[in-house]
Amino acid sequence: MFIQKVERIARSSIIILFLIAFLGRSQVSPANQQEKIRAYTRMIEFDYTTWTIDALFGKAAQASLGMTRYISSDSTRKIVFEYLKVVEKTQQLQGEIERIYSDPEIKDPDIAATEKLTQLEELQKEKSDLAELAEAIIQMQVSQVIEETGLSIAGQPIPPLLYHVTELPLSLIVSPREVIRQDANISINPELSLDEITKLEKDVAKGLNVSTMVTRIGGVGVYPTMVGQSTNLQWLIEVVAHEWIHNYLTMRPMGIRYDSSPEMRTMNETTANIAGNEIGLAVLQQYYPEMVPPPVQPSKDEDVQDYNPPEPPVFDFNAEMHVTRVRADELLAQGKIEEAEQYMEARRKVFWDNGYQIRVLNQAYFAFHGAYADIPGGAAGEDLVGPAVRKLREESPDLKEFVNRIAEMRSFEELQKAVQ
Repeated sequence: MFIQKVERIARSSIIILFLIAFLGRSQVSPANQQEKIRAYTRMIEFDYTTWTIDALFGKAAQASLGMTRYISSDSTRKIVFEYLKVVEKTQQLQGEIERIYSDPEIKDPDIAATEKLTQLEELQKEKSDLAELAEAIIQMQVSQVIEETGLSIAGQPIPPLLYHVTELPLSLIVSPREVIRQDANISINPELSLDEITKLEKDVAKGLNVSTMVTRIGGVGVYPTMVGQSTNLQWLIEVVAHEWIHNYLTMRPMGIRYDSSPEMRTMNETTANIAGNEIGLAVLQQYYPEMVPPPVQPSKDEDVQDYNPPEPPVFDFNAEMHVTRVRADELLAQGKIEEAEQYMEARRKVFWDNGYQIRVLNQAYFAFHGAYADIPGGAAGEDLVGPAVRKLREESPDLKEFVNRIAEMRSFEELQKAVQ
């Protein structure tokens, strides 16, 4: 029995390793990245190979136990909620420990933090134990919904849905100064301090005359996919689904061409956002109905008495970011690079004053965030790709047809023809 179990794990690992050869990465730099950029990052780049091997062994061991088969539906919910609760306690305790070490009034922070450090160690172990179960449960639930949407073969998502919550790498985004375009996205070690991050940004920007930004990300479409830690169940499930969609697309024409042009990147990311959000909502409705967001208020043309539309926000982040992107594009198109950069920095301060603590707002910022165009406006500006993807979804009878149709597209021109 033991030997058979080992053989099954070995076969599964071989299949998974084979799949990795065909799976791309969401938000990871292409293999042919400019060596002159990597000269600044080579020593601090994230080691995906080691991470992937470790994650695969963990998933193989998890699968061999078949834990979720013997847990009732009520128990699976309790495990997931308990895991999220432990994550929240861990984050709170880490914040308390950081404050102790930052307080200049505390002479010996090691002694002052002793009890909390012990508590943190215990919580970390509890979180690690619960994480294995919670991940297996959420994998099962998302896989079930994927099967119900029709995006599976013989009841099995291909590739099989596997994810692991982990500390994510940082991304160094590089754009030309004269135009907003992502030329590089290099994953670097998450341990870098803020001083080291800003120094890297300045060194690359000055040395190569480019725009740079180091940013945190929510997930990476390696295999198993990487997902950031969160106490927000809806966000967690949506990211799990989003990254699996990247895996699904990477075995098809559009995903294979992810890095071929800015338009293809936006098509991939916007599709993953739309599909990930829809799958995530379906998972909540089926397994966690109390977590489903409240319905959208009825529109004005609906026959509803005494409907008062909500007041618009005092500061609309999405609208203001849209205005900023459009104006920055205009200035850059006129060749006014310095003026555009001064304008974006002035706008960053406006966002900061209104409670949005944006550390960097430049060409690299828009090159990165502009690709996620599932919501009108925002950092995408007047880009035509997002509206075209959204229109294709509106015209598709269901999620399966939308994803499979756009997955076969090899260019933005194909998408434009499809929605004309």
